[in-house]
Amino acid sequence: MKQTTNTHGIQGRTSLHCRMLTILLLMAFIWASPLQVAAQDKNVRGTVTAENGEPVPGAAIVIKGTQRGEITNAKGAYTIRGTKGQVLIITSLGFITQEVTVTDNPEINITLLPSAKDIGEVVVVGYGTQRKADLTGAVASVNLETLREAPNTNIAQFLQGTVPGLNVGVATASGGTPPISIRGRVTLNGNQSVLIILDGVQYTQSLASINPDDIASIDVLKDASSTAVYGAQASNGVILITSRKGKVSQKPRIAFSTAYTSQYPTVGNLKPYDRAGYLDYLTAAFYDKAFTGPDYTTPNPAFKIESVADASILTPTGTLKPNDYDWFSSGTNTGTIAETNLSISGGSERITYLLSGGLVDQKGFIMNDKFKRKSLRANIETQPLKWWRVGLLSSAAFVNQDGAEPSFSSLLRMTPLIVPYDTNGTLIPFPMNTLEPNPFTTYAVDDLERNNYYFANIYSDMDLPFLKGLNYRMNFGSNYRTSNHSYSSIYDAGQTGRAYKDLQEYYDYTFDNILTYKKKFGQHDLMATLLYGSVGRKFNSTTATATGFPRLTLSYNNLSQGATQFAASDAWEETLNYQMARINYKFRDKYLLSAILRRDGFSGFAANHKYGTFPVLALGWIMSEEPFMKAITSIDYLKLRAGYGVTGNQTSRYSSIARVTTGAAYVYGDGGSTVFGQQVASLGNDNLKWERTKGLNGGIDFSILKNKVSGSLDFYRNNTYDLLYSVAIPATTGFTNITSNLGQIRNSGFEAAVNWQVINKADFTWNANLNFSLNKNKIISLTGQDANGDGKEDDLISSGLFIGKSISSIYDYQTNGIYQLSDTRLAGFPVGTVRVVDQNNDKDVTPDADRIFLGRQEPLYRVSLSQSFSYKAFTFSFFLNSVQGGKDGYLGNNNPLFFREDNSIRVNNLQGIDFWSPSNPNGKYPRNISGSHAKVEPNMWQNRSFVRLQDISLSYDFSNNFLKRLKAQTISLYVSGKNLYTWTKWEGWDPEANQADGTPMGLTTNGRPVLRAFTAGLRIIY
Repeated sequence: MKQTTNTHGIQGRTSLHCRMLTILLLMAFIWASPLQVAAQDKNVRGTVTAENGEPVPGAAIVIKGTQRGEITNAKGAYTIRGTKGQVLIITSLGFITQEVTVTDNPEINITLLPSAKDIGEVVVVGYGTQRKADLTGAVASVNLETLREAPNTNIAQFLQGTVPGLNVGVATASGGTPPISIRGRVTLNGNQSVLIILDGVQYTQSLASINPDDIASIDVLKDASSTAVYGAQASNGVILITSRKGKVSQKPRIAFSTAYTSQYPTVGNLKPYDRAGYLDYLTAAFYDKAFTGPDYTTPNPAFKIESVADASILTPTGTLKPNDYDWFSSGTNTGTIAETNLSISGGSERITYLLSGGLVDQKGFIMNDKFKRKSLRANIETQPLKWWRVGLLSSAAFVNQDGAEPSFSSLLRMTPLIVPYDTNGTLIPFPMNTLEPNPFTTYAVDDLERNNYYFANIYSDMDLPFLKGLNYRMNFGSNYRTSNHSYSSIYDAGQTGRAYKDLQEYYDYTFDNILTYKKKFGQHDLMATLLYGSVGRKFNSTTATATGFPRLTLSYNNLSQGATQFAASDAWEETLNYQMARINYKFRDKYLLSAILRRDGFSGFAANHKYGTFPVLALGWIMSEEPFMKAITSIDYLKLRAGYGVTGNQTSRYSSIARVTTGAAYVYGDGGSTVFGQQVASLGNDNLKWERTKGLNGGIDFSILKNKVSGSLDFYRNNTYDLLYSVAIPATTGFTNITSNLGQIRNSGFEAAVNWQVINKADFTWNANLNFSLNKNKIISLTGQDANGDGKEDDLISSGLFIGKSISSIYDYQTNGIYQLSDTRLAGFPVGTVRVVDQNNDKDVTPDADRIFLGRQEPLYRVSLSQSFSYKAFTFSFFLNSVQGGKDGYLGNNNPLFFREDNSIRVNNLQGIDFWSPSNPNGKYPRNISGSHAKVEPNMWQNRSFVRLQDISLSYDFSNNFLKRLKAQTISLYVSGKNLYTWTKWEGWDPEANQADGTPMGLTTNGRPVLRAFTAGLRIIY
């Protein structure tokens, strides 16, 4: 079923726009020609240095009024062709832009002055760029240069702890994308994804498809005044990614880098027991037989482990099998990453270009956890006319994830007394004679998994000649993905064999028309932006499956050999359109105003509420420009800003309509065939409307002590209304729930970023950066009903939602140790089970009377500290990252309880779990051997707070004399480490890692390791 909205014919004209833009590009490239240097030009040379005499590499030297330019080398030197009277513009990040006039002197040396908090720096914002000094919203930039040496195959892995308010978790699979959020949670069931914008266009593909080496900058938009330009899709914040482009120069720039990484689990002791350890573990599980006496601490000489062991570990004569098989080592290996990147860039007055390619081959710690990526990028811009630029920003990535892992959880559970293969070398499907399969049945398969990603943004940018200051930009961006997953296994379908082919195709387009007008008159600066755009998305898939194969010699390439064959297909389509108007106004270079009005339409909403309108207003005041501030010499720059706005959040594509499904419905007569029928599967809601968040943000940007210390402080409060939520309804309606709008939640917090230039000498520099963010959320209202008649709104206890509490509040039983042999126990709690606190002292444990609020699962604050030291050619840096829960926050369930029954005595477990036993009465975790479960098996909540030494690196830049011999600009060698050590009281797998269902990985066989990495690399630039 599809539901669409008329978007003024955008879809129908997509192919026409593609053809028109292609023709424009071809014309532009034909007109492009190399720069002809006038005969009177001469070489102008010199060096660019900072105040302390240090060279400034990478500074741009451009001749004003042209696109002719050069870049300073590692020594700060440059040479450019110029004519007497022309003006050189010198720019570099962190310095004030300077202009110098060319004279008869062929040598011009320039000293750049530092800017106050980089206020002259231009950052990417929605649909354009702005100087940092002119920003009224909460916008932060990621310092990528300090992270280039980290072994990250996914661009998201660079972002951990780099920006206050940007929350990035960990990935436990090769090439995996970690969870990302900005400023906590502002919705219950609405869209919770951060919006990714790549080169001005929405990026809907996997972040694993982006080559980190291609990225020039990453900016994060956090509050309503900065995200509102992107509408409802930006309700959870925006990450703007800008790829590298060519620069105007006289010769191509060639960059090459390569690195090799080894990876190991950060928690090395989480392994299953070997033979001796397993037999001791099994003995402890039968302490009532293996030991005697009232306290069960005296060994029983008559006890033999064979008498209680499962038959799977016994020989036909009843003795223990002699094996000591290491399942864990057989299914794991040292993780590695091999990475190589090559790019060439440059340009002339008429054309700039960047071409790059990258190869990544990652092998994870678990066998067949593989990620291979081949990436290509072509960014080209040409200027056919002085006022017209046409460009192409494009990339392709080919990801290979062939092969399937052995079941890691089964590797941890398999007892070492059994082996995976019989004497003939044939895999034993169920070596434990239970439903626990051999972990290598998921490994010994034929698995092909290929994902091809294509991205392009074709743009035309015109400074319209008939009105100075008026610019028109047209973006046509698209994402296209093809996925092929083919699989066959003789062990599937009850050992009869199964094979399938699953083909998917996804496509979307973004078409933006952006009109920008800039005007400066007197003491007034005005920039107005108008936007009209649309987005269309399409998906389709086809799957063919067969089971019951006489043989699988042709794998998945001949499904017709299967006894039973199935086919399935799926498709959907959705559209959006939007309009936006923005005004940025500045008076006397110190009073700032931004106003935004955005209107969104989405096909997924009900007919009565297709469109939503969202306004924003923000103000800024650069106080340091006021006369009364000039006397305070310690303050170099101070800006106050405040913004208030409304943003929306959109529903899933089919939640407002009644959906129909098809399934087996009737059987006519005894032995008759099954007839398929259709039935309504969900209720529609014609009044389903946009979720709305009203956000207030106040901020301070500052730079003090001659620009040595700079930073920003932000306070925010967001209130979300009309929450999109699946409301339970009486089953007598024929349905159990309906998507509706209800309630209100509040999300508030504080953020701080401080940069300190501790030492800045000619031979030695020391820089420090501190990020801090605190976030809390609270449910203000839910259904508005008072079924109890107590004058209070009802909580949704079954959903874990409570008025006045955080979204992830913990309402549970309080625990108090383990029941000992001599303890007086509540009814239903055997020896060795967790002692539950009887809150009302009625000698019973019930959910209504004995559960209390124990805390919350969300963290309270996050803090990170990075330090960088440079001494001559050496640079050393390290990065500490921490997530803290405070008194009762960031709690996770960690209860690896043992209950003795047939399955638990068959399987292995993790070493070192502190289970209770009579000989270990202070054991932390329950061991119940009674044969009956406790009345309540409570969660055991544990603090997940941690401090992590996340990144550390040491690099060496070769001397200029060596570079001259090789005719290179830069040659750098480096070594680095990642996730080197984590300080935490959490027990089990990494405290930050979650399972697929969002629950934390504690002392469980369902966990996966986070990896520690060591890297050696080389970078060369010609």
